Amino acid sequence: MSSKILNLDPDFFASMAVDSVLAVKSVNSLGQAKYPLKAINILKAHGKSSGESRRINGYALNNQRASQAMPTTVNKAKIALLDYDLRKFKMSLGVQVIVTDPTKLQAIRDREEDIMKERIDMMIKAGANVVLTTKGIDDMCMKYLVEAGCIGCRRVKKDDMKRIAKVTGGQIVVSLANMDGDESFEAAYLGAAESVYEERCGDNELLIFEGCASQRAGSILLRGANEYTLDEMERALHDSMSCVKRVLESNDVVPGGGAVEASLSIYLENFAHTLGSREQMAIAEFAQALLVIPKTLAINAACDATELVAKLRADHHHAQQEKDPAKFKERSSSGLNLT
Repeated sequence: MSSKILNLDPDFFASMAVDSVLAVKSVNSLGQAKYPLKAINILKAHGKSSGESRRINGYALNNQRASQAMPTTVNKAKIALLDYDLRKFKMSLGVQVIVTDPTKLQAIRDREEDIMKERIDMMIKAGANVVLTTKGIDDMCMKYLVEAGCIGCRRVKKDDMKRIAKVTGGQIVVSLANMDGDESFEAAYLGAAESVYEERCGDNELLIFEGCASQRAGSILLRGANEYTLDEMERALHDSMSCVKRVLESNDVVPGGGAVEASLSIYLENFAHTLGSREQMAIAEFAQALLVIPKTLAINAACDATELVAKLRADHHHAQQEKDPAKFKERSSSGLNLT
């Protein structure tokens, strides 16, 4: 992380990366620990310094309330996840209704409104006080939600909806139709969270879900001066979280900085000397080609590549010759940081 734009405070972001990866730990059927990085939602907001970034213990949604009349905070939230419109009921395409009595027109309009009101009443009676939908919410439905003291959020992305369903233990409802052909909404469909509240960050509002039923998700809110800075911060943080994920899943650490390539080069050179055929030349050339990586890294770092690679090769040669690592550590005085 120190080589990226986060080098002003690497310890702060390193702790954030480790805590975020540990928060999404899950164990599969084979007993193996997995750390899915997709469960970590990274949000970017202009303004303040990078040190104002923070990790949210829950899930942050880059959406806002559908109406300003809705409450900004709901405690002990019960979340309904919908994949259909909350709009005035309309007949499907291709359905034609012929009205012979003009006085019945208003009755038809009233019934259309009542159908949507009944659907919203079903969710509210089941205990829902937060309603998320992937589609729209019209003014009439918004009025019913405001009267019930619910938070409504429209046009939520499908990926966010699936993640919220996993985090809160809810179920995405595609239709209210049940096996009997009637419409119903069960309380088992609802997700749970300790609190859901809206918070303004920069130019946008975020909807934050805290204290979810399942803690296998997290969010990181990055703050920065401009879009370029935020994009670089996101890339650096994602790289570091990927490293943490690999270390935790494999329990192994491979040193960087060309250390592996230099070690292989020394080993292959020594192995080539044991061969008495023309294969010796091919193996020796391959061993030499491996040194291109540490040389390139040294040049990019504005260092003396010839001297640095020579020291690196010498240390690896002695490390492979020494049987006691403690003696090599005591003997080595070059102080090269291979990681």
